[in-house]
Amino acid sequence: MTSTMQAILLSDIAKLELKEFPIPKVNAHNVLVKVKAVGLCGSDFHIFSGEANYNTDKRGQPIPLVEQPQILGHEIVGEVAEVGKEVEDLQVGDRVVIDQGLNCVSNRKKQLCEYCVTGDSHQCEFYGEHGITGLPGGLAEYIALPAVNLIRINSDLDRVEAALTESLSCIIHAWDRLVRCRSRYVVGAEEIERRVRSILIFGGGPAGFMFIQYLRNVLKYDGLLLVSEPNAQRRDLATRFGAITIDPFAEDLAEVIEEKTNGRRVECIIDASGAGSVFKSIPGLIRKQGTILLYGYGHLGTDLSVLNNLQFMEPTLVAATGGSGGFDSKGRPLTYQKALELLETKQIIVGSWITHRYQSLADVPQAFVSDHHDPNYIKGVAVL
Repeated sequence: MTSTMQAILLSDIAKLELKEFPIPKVNAHNVLVKVKAVGLCGSDFHIFSGEANYNTDKRGQPIPLVEQPQILGHEIVGEVAEVGKEVEDLQVGDRVVIDQGLNCVSNRKKQLCEYCVTGDSHQCEFYGEHGITGLPGGLAEYIALPAVNLIRINSDLDRVEAALTESLSCIIHAWDRLVRCRSRYVVGAEEIERRVRSILIFGGGPAGFMFIQYLRNVLKYDGLLLVSEPNAQRRDLATRFGAITIDPFAEDLAEVIEEKTNGRRVECIIDASGAGSVFKSIPGLIRKQGTILLYGYGHLGTDLSVLNNLQFMEPTLVAATGGSGGFDSKGRPLTYQKALELLETKQIIVGSWITHRYQSLADVPQAFVSDHHDPNYIKGVAVL
Protein backbone atom coordinates (compact mmCIF):
# COMPACT_ATOMS: atom_id res chain seq x y z
CA MET A 1 0.00 0.00 0.00
CA THR A 2 1.27 3.46 -0.86
CA SER A 3 1.39 6.21 1.76
CA THR A 4 -0.92 8.60 -0.08
CA MET A 5 -4.46 8.56 -1.42
CA GLN A 6 -6.74 10.71 -3.53
CA ALA A 7 -9.72 12.58 -2.14
CA ILE A 8 -12.08 15.33 -3.26
CA LEU A 9 -11.61 18.52 -1.27
CA LEU A 10 -14.23 21.26 -1.05
CA SER A 11 -11.89 24.21 -0.61
CA ASP A 12 -14.49 26.95 -1.00
CA ILE A 13 -18.15 27.29 -1.96
CA ALA A 14 -18.69 25.43 -5.26
CA LYS A 15 -14.99 24.60 -5.56
CA LEU A 16 -14.07 20.89 -5.62
CA GLU A 17 -10.51 19.68 -6.18
CA LEU A 18 -9.06 16.18 -6.53
CA LYS A 19 -5.97 16.16 -4.30
CA GLU A 20 -3.42 13.87 -2.67
CA PHE A 21 -3.56 13.23 1.08
CA PRO A 22 -1.73 10.91 3.48
CA ILE A 23 -3.57 7.66 4.13
CA PRO A 24 -4.99 7.88 7.68
CA LYS A 25 -3.10 6.09 10.45
CA VAL A 26 -4.87 3.42 12.49
CA ASN A 27 -4.70 3.24 16.28
CA ALA A 28 -5.37 0.19 18.44
CA HIS A 29 -9.17 0.43 18.31
CA ASN A 30 -9.59 1.84 14.81
CA VAL A 31 -10.02 0.35 11.36
CA LEU A 32 -8.81 1.58 7.99
CA VAL A 33 -11.49 1.20 5.34
CA LYS A 34 -11.03 1.13 1.59
CA VAL A 35 -14.03 3.12 0.35
CA LYS A 36 -16.15 1.20 -2.15
CA ALA A 37 -19.30 3.32 -2.50
CA VAL A 38 -20.54 6.70 -1.28
CA GLY A 39 -24.09 7.98 -1.57
CA LEU A 40 -24.42 11.63 -2.49
CA CYS A 41 -26.83 13.32 -0.08
CA GLY A 42 -28.80 16.54 -0.30
CA SER A 43 -26.75 17.77 2.66
CA ASP A 44 -23.60 17.43 0.52
CA PHE A 45 -25.15 19.61 -2.17
CA HIS A 46 -26.24 22.21 0.41
CA ILE A 47 -22.70 22.43 1.80
CA PHE A 48 -21.26 22.65 -1.72
CA SER A 49 -23.58 25.52 -2.69
CA GLY A 50 -23.07 27.44 0.55
CA GLU A 51 -26.66 26.97 1.73
CA ALA A 52 -25.41 25.08 4.78
CA ASN A 53 -22.23 24.54 6.78
CA TYR A 54 -22.29 22.22 9.79
CA ASN A 55 -18.62 22.66 10.67
CA THR A 56 -19.01 25.21 13.45
CA ASP A 57 -16.90 26.85 16.14
CA LYS A 58 -17.56 26.73 19.89
CA ARG A 59 -20.24 29.39 19.55
CA GLY A 60 -22.08 27.45 16.86
CA GLN A 61 -20.99 29.75 14.04
CA PRO A 62 -20.04 28.18 10.66
CA ILE A 63 -16.32 28.04 9.89
CA PRO A 64 -15.76 29.22 6.28
CA LEU A 65 -14.54 26.58 3.86
CA VAL A 66 -11.55 28.73 2.91
CA GLU A 67 -10.41 28.40 6.53
CA GLN A 68 -11.23 24.73 6.97
CA PRO A 69 -11.82 22.89 3.67
CA GLN A 70 -13.85 19.69 3.88
CA ILE A 71 -13.89 16.22 2.36
CA LEU A 72 -17.59 15.43 1.96
CA GLY A 73 -19.38 12.08 1.84
CA HIS A 74 -21.12 10.44 4.81
CA GLU A 75 -23.10 7.55 3.23
CA ILE A 76 -20.20 5.12 3.14
CA VAL A 77 -19.66 1.46 2.24
CA GLY A 78 -16.22 -0.06 2.23
CA GLU A 79 -13.89 -2.98 2.75
CA VAL A 80 -11.65 -3.38 5.77
CA ALA A 81 -8.04 -2.74 4.73
CA GLU A 82 -6.31 -2.70 8.13
CA VAL A 83 -7.37 -3.30 11.73
CA GLY A 84 -5.93 -1.96 14.97
CA LYS A 85 -4.25 -4.42 17.32
CA GLU A 86 -7.17 -4.38 19.80
CA VAL A 87 -9.85 -5.05 17.15
CA GLU A 88 -10.98 -8.67 17.36
CA ASP A 89 -14.33 -8.84 15.54
CA LEU A 90 -13.38 -7.45 12.13
CA GLN A 91 -10.91 -8.78 9.59
CA VAL A 92 -9.21 -7.47 6.48
CA GLY A 93 -11.56 -8.01 3.54
CA ASP A 94 -14.82 -7.65 5.51
CA ARG A 95 -17.47 -5.62 3.70
CA VAL A 96 -18.88 -2.94 5.99
CA VAL A 97 -21.28 -0.03 6.22
CA ILE A 98 -20.29 2.91 8.37
CA ASP A 99 -21.87 5.05 11.05
CA GLN A 100 -19.97 8.24 10.32
CA GLY A 101 -20.78 9.90 13.65
CA LEU A 102 -18.34 9.94 16.56
CA ASN A 103 -19.90 9.86 20.02
CA CYS A 104 -19.08 8.85 23.59
CA VAL A 105 -19.03 5.15 22.68
CA SER A 106 -16.90 5.74 19.56
CA ASN A 107 -14.49 7.83 21.60
CA ARG A 108 -14.33 5.20 24.37
CA LYS A 109 -15.37 7.59 27.12
CA LYS A 110 -15.74 5.95 30.52
CA GLN A 111 -18.89 7.93 31.28
CA LEU A 112 -21.49 8.55 28.58
CA CYS A 113 -23.04 11.98 28.19
CA GLU A 114 -26.77 12.33 28.85
CA TYR A 115 -27.58 12.05 25.13
CA CYS A 116 -25.61 8.87 24.50
CA VAL A 117 -27.17 7.33 27.62
CA THR A 118 -30.62 7.75 26.06
CA GLY A 119 -29.51 6.54 22.62
CA ASP A 120 -29.47 10.02 21.06
CA SER A 121 -25.90 9.63 19.86
CA HIS A 122 -26.18 12.22 17.09
CA GLN A 123 -26.70 14.84 19.79
CA CYS A 124 -23.68 13.66 21.80
CA GLU A 125 -22.00 16.48 23.73
CA PHE A 126 -18.71 15.54 22.06
CA TYR A 127 -20.17 14.76 18.64
CA GLY A 128 -18.22 14.86 15.41
CA GLU A 129 -19.27 13.58 12.00
CA HIS A 130 -17.13 12.49 9.09
CA GLY A 131 -18.11 14.33 5.93
CA ILE A 132 -20.37 16.80 7.75
CA THR A 133 -18.76 18.62 10.69
CA GLY A 134 -15.26 18.98 9.26
CA LEU A 135 -13.92 15.46 9.84
CA PRO A 136 -12.77 13.88 6.55
CA GLY A 137 -15.57 12.08 4.71
CA GLY A 138 -15.92 9.21 2.31
CA LEU A 139 -15.15 10.93 -1.00
CA ALA A 140 -11.66 9.55 -0.63
CA GLU A 141 -9.88 6.28 -1.28
CA TYR A 142 -9.57 5.50 2.43
CA ILE A 143 -11.13 6.53 5.72
CA ALA A 144 -10.28 5.51 9.32
CA LEU A 145 -12.88 5.14 12.06
CA PRO A 146 -13.37 3.38 15.39
CA ALA A 147 -14.20 -0.31 14.90
CA VAL A 148 -17.54 0.10 16.70
CA ASN A 149 -18.67 2.43 13.91
CA LEU A 150 -18.46 -0.38 11.37
CA ILE A 151 -21.18 -2.96 10.71
CA ARG A 152 -20.31 -6.05 8.72
CA ILE A 153 -22.39 -6.85 5.64
CA ASN A 154 -23.15 -10.57 5.83
CA SER A 155 -25.14 -10.81 2.61
CA ASP A 156 -24.64 -10.28 -1.11
CA LEU A 157 -26.29 -6.84 -0.94
CA ASP A 158 -24.91 -4.68 -3.71
CA ARG A 159 -22.54 -1.99 -2.40
CA VAL A 160 -24.48 0.70 -4.26
CA GLU A 161 -27.68 -0.20 -2.43
CA ALA A 162 -25.79 -0.69 0.85
CA ALA A 163 -24.72 2.96 0.59
CA LEU A 164 -28.32 3.88 1.48
CA THR A 165 -27.96 2.33 4.96
CA GLU A 166 -27.11 5.71 6.49
CA SER A 167 -30.07 7.42 4.82
CA LEU A 168 -32.47 4.72 5.92
CA SER A 169 -31.16 4.85 9.48
CA CYS A 170 -32.08 8.55 9.48
CA ILE A 171 -35.63 7.67 8.40
CA ILE A 172 -35.94 5.11 11.18
CA HIS A 173 -34.62 7.52 13.80
CA ALA A 174 -36.87 10.35 12.54
CA TRP A 175 -39.98 8.21 13.01
CA ASP A 176 -38.78 7.07 16.42
CA ARG A 177 -38.37 10.74 17.42
CA LEU A 178 -41.92 11.42 16.27
CA VAL A 179 -43.30 8.52 18.28
CA ARG A 180 -41.46 9.61 21.41
CA CYS A 181 -43.11 13.04 21.28
CA ARG A 182 -46.51 11.57 22.24
CA SER A 183 -48.51 13.73 19.86
CA ARG A 184 -52.32 13.92 19.91
CA TYR A 185 -52.55 11.67 16.83
CA VAL A 186 -50.59 8.41 16.65
CA VAL A 187 -50.20 5.77 13.94
CA GLY A 188 -51.96 2.63 15.16
CA ALA A 189 -53.51 4.27 18.26
CA GLU A 190 -56.14 2.11 19.97
CA GLU A 191 -58.52 5.05 20.39
CA ILE A 192 -60.03 5.78 16.99
CA GLU A 193 -60.27 9.50 17.69
CA ARG A 194 -56.48 9.62 18.27
CA ARG A 195 -55.48 7.47 15.33
CA VAL A 196 -53.60 8.90 12.36
CA ARG A 197 -55.88 8.31 9.39
CA SER A 198 -53.97 10.25 6.77
CA ILE A 199 -50.36 11.28 6.19
CA LEU A 200 -49.00 13.78 3.66
CA ILE A 201 -45.37 13.63 2.54
CA PHE A 202 -43.85 16.65 0.80
CA GLY A 203 -41.25 15.41 -1.67
CA GLY A 204 -41.02 12.30 -3.83
CA GLY A 205 -37.28 11.89 -3.54
CA PRO A 206 -35.00 9.43 -1.74
CA ALA A 207 -36.31 10.33 1.72
CA GLY A 208 -39.91 10.36 0.56
CA PHE A 209 -39.57 6.93 -1.07
CA MET A 210 -38.07 5.45 2.07
CA PHE A 211 -40.73 7.00 4.31
CA ILE A 212 -43.46 5.49 2.11
CA GLN A 213 -41.93 2.02 2.27
CA TYR A 214 -41.12 2.26 5.97
CA LEU A 215 -44.72 3.23 6.74
CA ARG A 216 -46.25 0.59 4.47
CA ASN A 217 -43.84 -2.34 4.76
CA VAL A 218 -42.38 -2.01 8.25
CA LEU A 219 -44.96 -0.14 10.34
CA LYS A 220 -47.87 -1.69 8.37
CA TYR A 221 -49.66 1.65 8.16
CA ASP A 222 -52.75 1.09 5.99
CA GLY A 223 -54.32 4.54 6.12
CA LEU A 224 -54.35 7.26 3.49
CA LEU A 225 -50.79 8.09 2.36
CA LEU A 226 -50.39 11.09 0.08
CA VAL A 227 -47.28 12.49 -1.60
CA SER A 228 -47.00 15.99 -3.04
CA GLU A 229 -44.44 15.93 -5.86
CA PRO A 230 -44.29 17.96 -9.10
CA ASN A 231 -42.00 15.56 -11.02
CA ALA A 232 -43.92 12.89 -12.99
CA GLN A 233 -41.14 10.26 -12.81
CA ARG A 234 -40.99 10.60 -9.04
CA ARG A 235 -44.78 10.50 -8.71
CA ASP A 236 -44.79 7.22 -10.61
CA LEU A 237 -42.24 5.71 -8.23
CA ALA A 238 -44.15 6.95 -5.18
CA THR A 239 -47.31 5.33 -6.53
CA ARG A 240 -45.53 2.03 -7.03
CA PHE A 241 -44.36 2.11 -3.42
CA GLY A 242 -47.91 2.56 -2.11
CA ALA A 243 -48.80 6.25 -2.06
CA ILE A 244 -51.41 8.40 -3.77
CA THR A 245 -49.63 11.26 -5.51
CA ILE A 246 -50.56 14.87 -6.12
CA ASP A 247 -48.96 17.29 -8.58
CA PRO A 248 -49.02 20.58 -6.61
CA PHE A 249 -48.40 22.57 -9.81
CA ALA A 250 -51.43 21.08 -11.56
CA GLU A 251 -53.86 20.78 -8.66
CA ASP A 252 -54.85 22.87 -5.66
CA LEU A 253 -53.22 20.89 -2.86
CA ALA A 254 -55.60 22.15 -0.15
CA GLU A 255 -58.65 21.22 -2.22
CA VAL A 256 -57.31 17.74 -2.90
CA ILE A 257 -56.57 17.19 0.79
CA GLU A 258 -60.06 18.38 1.75
CA GLU A 259 -61.58 15.94 -0.73
CA LYS A 260 -59.38 12.95 0.13
CA THR A 261 -59.90 13.35 3.89
CA ASN A 262 -63.60 14.34 3.77
CA GLY A 263 -62.74 17.73 5.21
CA ARG A 264 -60.78 16.34 8.15
CA ARG A 265 -57.31 17.22 6.77
CA VAL A 266 -54.22 15.14 7.52
CA GLU A 267 -53.08 14.36 11.05
CA CYS A 268 -49.42 14.06 10.07
CA ILE A 269 -47.18 15.88 7.60
CA ILE A 270 -43.64 14.82 6.73
CA ASP A 271 -41.51 17.45 5.02
CA ALA A 272 -38.98 15.42 3.04
CA SER A 273 -38.46 18.18 0.48
CA GLY A 274 -36.52 20.91 2.26
CA ALA A 275 -38.50 23.45 0.23
CA GLY A 276 -39.35 26.51 2.29
CA SER A 277 -42.50 27.17 0.26
CA VAL A 278 -44.26 24.19 1.86
CA PHE A 279 -44.69 26.03 5.17
CA LYS A 280 -47.03 28.57 3.65
CA SER A 281 -49.46 25.83 2.62
CA ILE A 282 -49.37 23.68 5.78
CA PRO A 283 -52.07 25.56 7.78
CA GLY A 284 -54.61 24.62 5.10
CA LEU A 285 -53.56 20.97 5.05
CA ILE A 286 -53.12 19.79 8.62
CA ARG A 287 -55.64 19.02 11.33
CA LYS A 288 -55.42 21.07 14.54
CA GLN A 289 -52.85 19.62 16.93
CA GLY A 290 -51.49 17.43 14.17
CA THR A 291 -47.84 16.47 13.85
CA ILE A 292 -45.25 17.90 11.47
CA LEU A 293 -42.00 16.00 11.01
CA LEU A 294 -39.23 18.31 9.78
CA TYR A 295 -36.87 16.01 7.93
CA GLY A 296 -35.67 17.82 4.81
CA TYR A 297 -32.98 20.49 4.98
CA GLY A 298 -32.68 23.68 2.95
CA HIS A 299 -35.69 26.00 3.30
CA LEU A 300 -33.63 28.81 1.77
CA GLY A 301 -35.29 32.23 1.77
CA THR A 302 -38.30 31.26 3.90
CA ASP A 303 -40.16 34.13 5.59
CA LEU A 304 -40.80 32.90 9.12
CA SER A 305 -44.03 34.87 9.32
CA VAL A 306 -45.65 31.94 7.49
CA LEU A 307 -45.51 30.14 10.84
CA ASN A 308 -48.01 32.53 12.45
CA ASN A 309 -51.15 30.70 11.35
CA LEU A 310 -49.44 27.38 11.91
CA GLN A 311 -48.59 28.16 15.54
CA PHE A 312 -52.23 29.13 16.08
CA MET A 313 -53.19 25.49 15.38
CA GLU A 314 -50.90 24.04 18.11
CA PRO A 315 -49.16 21.39 16.00
CA THR A 316 -46.36 19.22 17.32
CA LEU A 317 -43.20 20.13 15.40
CA VAL A 318 -40.63 17.34 15.43
CA ALA A 319 -37.10 17.86 14.10
CA ALA A 320 -34.88 14.86 13.50
CA THR A 321 -31.38 14.26 12.21
CA GLY A 322 -29.00 11.35 11.95
CA GLY A 323 -29.41 7.70 12.75
CA SER A 324 -29.43 7.70 16.56
CA GLY A 325 -31.00 4.84 18.45
CA GLY A 326 -28.71 3.24 20.99
CA PHE A 327 -25.95 0.63 20.90
CA ASP A 328 -25.63 -3.13 21.09
CA SER A 329 -23.48 -4.91 23.68
CA LYS A 330 -20.35 -4.27 21.62
CA GLY A 331 -21.10 -0.58 21.15
CA ARG A 332 -22.31 -0.72 17.56
CA PRO A 333 -25.27 1.45 16.48
CA LEU A 334 -28.58 -0.41 16.54
CA THR A 335 -30.39 1.83 14.07
CA TYR A 336 -27.78 1.25 11.38
CA GLN A 337 -28.06 -2.48 11.96
CA LYS A 338 -31.82 -2.31 11.53
CA ALA A 339 -31.49 -0.22 8.38
CA LEU A 340 -29.01 -2.66 6.85
CA GLU A 341 -31.32 -5.59 7.67
CA LEU A 342 -34.28 -3.86 5.97
CA LEU A 343 -32.20 -3.39 2.84
CA GLU A 344 -30.88 -6.95 2.90
CA THR A 345 -34.37 -8.42 3.31
CA LYS A 346 -35.77 -6.15 0.56
CA GLN A 347 -38.37 -4.61 2.85
CA ILE A 348 -37.01 -1.29 1.60
CA ILE A 349 -36.18 -1.10 -2.11
CA VAL A 350 -33.68 1.54 -3.22
CA GLY A 351 -32.15 0.30 -6.46
CA SER A 352 -34.99 1.52 -8.68
CA TRP A 353 -34.33 5.17 -7.92
CA ILE A 354 -30.53 5.27 -7.90
CA THR A 355 -30.34 7.12 -11.20
CA HIS A 356 -26.66 8.10 -11.38
CA ARG A 357 -23.49 6.11 -10.69
CA TYR A 358 -20.04 7.68 -10.77
CA GLN A 359 -17.20 5.27 -11.47
CA SER A 360 -14.33 7.31 -10.06
CA LEU A 361 -13.62 10.21 -7.73
CA ALA A 362 -12.77 12.32 -10.78
CA ASP A 363 -16.34 11.88 -12.06
CA VAL A 364 -18.07 12.97 -8.83
CA PRO A 365 -17.88 16.78 -9.27
CA GLN A 366 -20.21 16.41 -12.24
CA ALA A 367 -22.98 15.45 -9.79
CA PHE A 368 -22.50 18.68 -7.84
CA VAL A 369 -22.02 21.04 -10.77
CA SER A 370 -24.77 19.85 -13.10
CA ASP A 371 -26.33 16.40 -12.69
CA HIS A 372 -28.35 16.95 -9.52
CA HIS A 373 -30.15 19.86 -11.22
CA ASP A 374 -31.42 17.49 -13.94
CA PRO A 375 -35.15 16.63 -13.53
CA ASN A 376 -34.28 12.96 -14.06
CA TYR A 377 -31.74 12.92 -11.23
CA ILE A 378 -32.99 11.24 -8.05
CA LYS A 379 -29.99 9.68 -6.31
CA GLY A 380 -26.32 9.46 -7.15
CA VAL A 381 -23.75 7.04 -5.76
CA ALA A 382 -19.99 7.10 -6.30
CA VAL A 383 -18.82 3.54 -7.02
CA LEU A 384 -15.11 3.33 -6.27
